[in-house]
Amino acid sequence: MLQRRQAMTMAAASLALPLLSGRGRAQPAAPSGQSPPAPLAERLAAYAHGLRYEDLGAATVERIKTHLLDGIGCAIAALEERAVGICRNVALAVPGPASIIGSTRGSSVELAAFANAAAVRFLDFNDTYVGKVAVHPSDDIPACLAVAESVGADPRALLTAIALAYEVNCRLADAFDISRRGWDPTVFALPAVALAAGKLMGLAPDRLAQAVNLALNDHIPMAQTRVGALSDWKGVSVAEAGRNAVFAAQLAGAGLTGPAPIFEGGSGFVRQVGGPAEVDVAGFGGHGDGFRIMHASIKPYPAVIYSQTAIVAAIAVAEEVKDLGRIAEIEIATTRRGLQRAGSEPEKWAPRTRETADHSLPYLSARAMFDRDITAASFAPAKFTDPALLAFMRGITVVEDPALTARIGGPGGAVPTRITATLKDGGRVVREVDFAPGFAGRPMTRDEVARKFRGNVAAQWPRERAERFLATVWGLDTAADTKALTALLR
Repeated sequence: MLQRRQAMTMAAASLALPLLSGRGRAQPAAPSGQSPPAPLAERLAAYAHGLRYEDLGAATVERIKTHLLDGIGCAIAALEERAVGICRNVALAVPGPASIIGSTRGSSVELAAFANAAAVRFLDFNDTYVGKVAVHPSDDIPACLAVAESVGADPRALLTAIALAYEVNCRLADAFDISRRGWDPTVFALPAVALAAGKLMGLAPDRLAQAVNLALNDHIPMAQTRVGALSDWKGVSVAEAGRNAVFAAQLAGAGLTGPAPIFEGGSGFVRQVGGPAEVDVAGFGGHGDGFRIMHASIKPYPAVIYSQTAIVAAIAVAEEVKDLGRIAEIEIATTRRGLQRAGSEPEKWAPRTRETADHSLPYLSARAMFDRDITAASFAPAKFTDPALLAFMRGITVVEDPALTARIGGPGGAVPTRITATLKDGGRVVREVDFAPGFAGRPMTRDEVARKFRGNVAAQWPRERAERFLATVWGLDTAADTKALTALLR
């Protein structure tokens, strides 16, 4: 074990990627007599190939199980949603070995990854990681499950693949602020899933690198997904990324090659999409610590991440004011991304779809003040078209506070929001919140995660089945296989 860890450490030392220039060239040049650094796709592939279950550590394994449980609970809660049903039915038209959540039948590996990821993501209730952009890394879990089931991987290989997907997805979100260029953060799921799927398939490093090349080149998503009046695609786009990434891993495994270097090339990701960035693969998680999944947050409310602390603050303001008729106006101070994604467009003051409502700071804050909570029921059409609520929302403004923008992210996953209610008598009630319950800075306990899971599955599963699934996930690291897990999903 010591020799293997020493070898892994030596390999990791060669994985640091220097700062990339705007022209896509690595800077600075390699010192005289040394070879230039390998392309980032190859470095990521080497990391993926070298990662072992023994490198995770007990705390990381516990967190993986927590996020797996939370993601599946969110998927089951969404099974009756129209768009999720469409994705499921399309997948079921192609029989295959991979389980489809909510069906007794299976589908092809890539379509099962697609349909199940759509369910995980659709209600906007699954986890979030906040880097330079926000991502939802549990979106990648369905692909890992589908591939693991199809190849008969053992539970420890599945847990390792999930840790790998989170690590790549989150580290790239740390490095590249693609939102400034109009691209969607679901792009990071492409290399993350390609590597996790390829690892479960047992691909060699050169083929893992090709899986990244193939996944990225033709599937860069536009941020129009999250602009204006939002559509079904808001909750489905990352499922499409997972489907493409699994297929890319299958193609690479069969020997197909893709454009390279996909990150640093003259028309590659850095030049066209991401801009200059530094990705230190040598600093990725290993040897029991440092994994980015430890900094991912579980949502207490089914809504955009930038609203989670706003909801907490809005409820606190409402409880102090008591009679909302006393309020003359409300200011929501948020971060740059919070304003951009959830408070800068007229549609956010007059939502006409669930997807727009769950990405609207004015609506979510007002609804939370009216009801003292946000749940799935908050997105019934009668709720977001309520004339009294819409009238109340006309007194709400949303602004960026640069001081809040400066505090976003970090190890605790802070997403700061300040709500100021100015009363008709001239008084003011102010609440500022950095962390909602379940954020990395305020992590949920096992009991709290189980409570959220039970609430999510209650309409679909009997209590006994829910308890069996809880026990199966908590014991996954010591199980002989994953059959009990996938059987309960069907």
